Amino acid sequence: MLSPDSKASSDANDKTPHAIKNVAPAGSEPADLPADVKSFLLKLARQSLEACVNGKPVPRPVNPPALTTQKQGCFVTLTENGRLRGCIGYIEGIMPLYEAVIDNAKNAALSDPRFPEVTPSELKSITIEISALTPPVPVEYKAPKDLLDNIVPGVDGIILNNGFHQSTYLPQVWEQLPEKIQFLENLSLKAGMAPDGWKTSAVKRYRAIHFQEH
Repeated sequence: MLSPDSKASSDANDKTPHAIKNVAPAGSEPADLPADVKSFLLKLARQSLEACVNGKPVPRPVNPPALTTQKQGCFVTLTENGRLRGCIGYIEGIMPLYEAVIDNAKNAALSDPRFPEVTPSELKSITIEISALTPPVPVEYKAPKDLLDNIVPGVDGIILNNGFHQSTYLPQVWEQLPEKIQFLENLSLKAGMAPDGWKTSAVKRYRAIHFQEH
């Protein structure tokens, strides 16, 4: 369930998404980030992770790349030996991208309610992935079939909102749940609804650039 401050974990049965790639159809893809900007963000996330786990102040860069100073949603995912270890993010662009990376690296390590806090002894075995998101947009539909026809597996991140029930899956979760109905049913369950809760929910979608440490 999304928290009121737009922070959320995004998983499928607490398993690690295992395809990290930039994917989007022509004409609707998010603008890619240059390699040096990705490297900067990954280094920043690593510094933030190590600082917070060791009880030290997180870094604040003096002159971040211009592309990272724009407000943008993002998630930071931590994996340890191929298994999910934490995933927290902001769906909306509520702060500059570099600040969101700092916050979410810290939050994924210390504040994901599904896991204990990351310990210093784990740092060497943890890999960091960043997902930079496009702004969510509503998906209009009159019947469930319309919704199924208008979402793109492997590309769309989906947000369900039905009263107090909210949840999201990042686009890479399609790797684990490739069928549309299966994907939406699991997302409904994650939100605390019945499996068919997606049929009466407000739906938004977003897209993402995923990149990770080697």
